[in-house]
Amino acid sequence: MSYAPSAIGRYFFRLIRAGFVMTQTFRVLFRIARFGLILGSFLVALPSSAREVLRVLAWEGYADPVVVAAFEKRFDVRVEVTYATSDDDLWRKLQHKGRDFDVFAVNTAELQRYIDEGVSIPLDLRNIPNRAGQLPRFRDYRAVGGIVRKEQTHAVPYAYAEMGLIYNRRLVKTAPDSVSVLWAPEYRGRVLMFNTSNHNFSLAAQRLGLKSPFRIDPGDMKRAARELVKLRRNLLGFYSTVEESVELFRKHDVALMFANYGSQQVKALRDAGAEIGYVIPREGAMAWLDCWALSQGVRNRELAERWINYLLEKPVSERLTTEHGLANTVTPFPDSRPSDRMLWLEPLENPDRRKELWDRIVSGAPVEAF
Repeated sequence: MSYAPSAIGRYFFRLIRAGFVMTQTFRVLFRIARFGLILGSFLVALPSSAREVLRVLAWEGYADPVVVAAFEKRFDVRVEVTYATSDDDLWRKLQHKGRDFDVFAVNTAELQRYIDEGVSIPLDLRNIPNRAGQLPRFRDYRAVGGIVRKEQTHAVPYAYAEMGLIYNRRLVKTAPDSVSVLWAPEYRGRVLMFNTSNHNFSLAAQRLGLKSPFRIDPGDMKRAARELVKLRRNLLGFYSTVEESVELFRKHDVALMFANYGSQQVKALRDAGAEIGYVIPREGAMAWLDCWALSQGVRNRELAERWINYLLEKPVSERLTTEHGLANTVTPFPDSRPSDRMLWLEPLENPDRRKELWDRIVSGAPVEAF
């Protein structure tokens, strides 16, 4: 037996058929739209992705957005900047022979292991003509320890900070000229130091007149420890950051301060209204010197060297000072003098031993304990 479809049945059948057609139509339209979006995104991204990429590993302030944008526009490239947060972080990021980066910033002391491990490769200085405009103390690369190995230059100096002495002009009437002033009895309880073992032992070595503040013989290490116990008598306390040193200076009658952060610290104190002077002692100031180097993983050596050359242009280097408070190697820093003696940081003889002794000194061990 057959039944003729009712009017209601015919109505639902039409709805279902119409829904099927509409569903199929929407599927086709959706596919077309999705393809259009993908194609549009590809076409929009093409000019950027087609440009060559320079992979930069730097410290904060060394490749700020203004500097990067100008370089990208001039050379029609794209710059990818990654920031390191510590020397250990830098080392981790440059594993596998630095294959993830083209150019990186590193201080002269740390550079040695990058050369030893084959991470850093020699530069072609012909591609960096702006080095001729660097300050005299940085122009002779052989005289800058650590950047030339076997007649090959591995890095170009870029930024530095010397660790001089800050003094309170209200309390210290004559500018000091020696690290020994930190031990002067008239400043008992008025000296502020950075809480670190490496630099403080180096200061003691300078006071003792040792040959190198970075290579202390075992026999002299105890002498240096005894000097630091004596220095402890003069201490108001320790600081760890620039901000902390400014706060302590403002709250207390600080006469002298070892400037671990150099020019950045001087700028911060002056911005806070502190009446200070800043000197480089006659023994010389320990200083870190950051340089630009190429990694073994560099994709385009010439482009990477163009980056280094560009950063040595006077307006670019000056920005490092005016915007970030760091001394550059092209224009003189206001507090620096050509005669100032810099002692660029070198690998230490035994960092663990220094740390062990320093912990005992800070905990209150007497002179006789050493």
